[in-house]
Amino acid sequence: MNPRYYAPKGGLPGQTELTTDRAVFTEAYAVLPRGTMRDIVTSALPYWDATRLWVIARPLSGFAETFSQYIVEVSPGGGSDRPELDPGAEGVLFVVEGTARLTIAGEDHSLTPGGYAFLPPGCDWQLRNESDERIVFHWIRKAYEPVDGIEVPEPFVTNETEVEGGEMPGTDGRWTTQRFTDPADVRHDMHVNIVSFEPGGVIPFPETHVMEHGLYVLEGKAVYLLNKDWVEVQEGDFMWLRAFCPQACYAGGPGRFRYLLYKDVNRHAKLSRQYL
Repeated sequence: MNPRYYAPKGGLPGQTELTTDRAVFTEAYAVLPRGTMRDIVTSALPYWDATRLWVIARPLSGFAETFSQYIVEVSPGGGSDRPELDPGAEGVLFVVEGTARLTIAGEDHSLTPGGYAFLPPGCDWQLRNESDERIVFHWIRKAYEPVDGIEVPEPFVTNETEVEGGEMPGTDGRWTTQRFTDPADVRHDMHVNIVSFEPGGVIPFPETHVMEHGLYVLEGKAVYLLNKDWVEVQEGDFMWLRAFCPQACYAGGPGRFRYLLYKDVNRHAKLSRQYL
C-alpha cells in the first residue's frame, strides 16, 4: 500500500462555523487538532524566503521540554541557504508534500513525499523549492547532547519506502515501526520513527516511560489513551505526551493509522547542575 500523508491547508473558518473543537492542553498531554493550523497562527524564520510554518512544539516549562517541531510550507522559489542558526541543534526533515532540493556539504538530494533526512549539529545544509508547487515538510529539532568519547552521527538521507517496518511481537503485523536509526546506536539521542497500525491494531497496555513524545498523525484515525482520557484523533492532528504520561491506542479503521513519532533516547537523566 502506497504511503499517504496529511498536510495542513491553512485558510480560516467561516464566521458561521462553531468555535468548539478538540484542542486540549493539560499538564500531561496536549492535542492540537488539524483545524487549529490556520493562516493566522503561522510564523516566519530569518533567512527563509517564501516560507511560513506552523510551530506545533517548542521547549517550554510543562510542554515539549526536549524538542521543537515545525510544519514548514515553502512556496515555489523559496527556501534557505542559512536554515539552521543554532550550531548545537540536530534535526530531522520529513517531507509530506512536494519535492525539495536538499544540499548537504555540497551534495544535492531530491526529497519527495516520504523523504527523510537526519542533520547532525553543525551540518552544512541548504533547502530550496525549485518546483511549481509548494513543499510541506516536518522539521524536528533537538539540542544534541554530546558524550565524551562518542562520535556525533553522520547525516543521511532516505525515504520511508526504503525502510522496512519491524513487526511488534505478537501482533501479526497489525502494529509495526519503521526505525530510521539503529536503537542500539548510542550516538543518536533522539529517534524519529513512523508507527503504523492496521485496522484493529492496538497498543494493549498503558505505556509509561521516560521518553517524551511528539506524535503527528500522517494517515487515518484512532482512539488514543492520553493519561486518563480516551481521545479521538485523525490525520493532521498533533499530540504531545510528557515523560511517563500513560498512553495506549486502538485503531478502529477503516484504513491504516500512522504517525510520525519523536522521542528522546540514549542519555542519562540530568542530575548535576553542570549537565543541566
